[in-house]
Amino acid sequence: MSGEKFPALVLNADYRPLSYFPLSLWSWQDALKSVFLKRVHIVSEYDRVVHSPSFEMRLPSVISLKRYIQQSKQPAFTRFNVFLRDGFRCQYCGSGDDLTFDHVLPRRLGGQTSWENITTACATCNMRKGGRLDRDSKMFPSIRPYVPTPQLLNRQGQSFPPNYLHESWRDYLYWDTELEE
Repeated sequence: MSGEKFPALVLNADYRPLSYFPLSLWSWQDALKSVFLKRVHIVSEYDRVVHSPSFEMRLPSVISLKRYIQQSKQPAFTRFNVFLRDGFRCQYCGSGDDLTFDHVLPRRLGGQTSWENITTACATCNMRKGGRLDRDSKMFPSIRPYVPTPQLLNRQGQSFPPNYLHESWRDYLYWDTELEE
């Protein structure tokens, strides 16, 4: 089996993932390099072993940084983060298909491209609203645009589990969620 199938989950020094969506993963090569540079602790390992002429080691499946990385106060304003804030759903009709973004206050009327004026919209609703105001189009976003916190985006990201989830990662990804009775 190829080594590319063995990514390492990267935890901050407080044992929380650096990010949930996209999930903070490093290639096994980057993880090993960080181990040898003494930048990380190995928390869990795969059964897979790598060899050199004089060395043998199991691949890390979970690593934690030795130094805490402070999360920024405000997340980057990107299309992806706007979609994540809005749950990858059109804020006008709820569709998750053919997503784009809409200026709530149209640019032609002085609307800025900012957290507070951009909302997720499907192409159909965006075309239907056109360059009009909410009240003129009778289309109102279900949630008014706002600046999310990094913590909110991480919580949103937990709603979108990754395609691949190794069993050694489970305790570190969802340890702060409510337990089932």
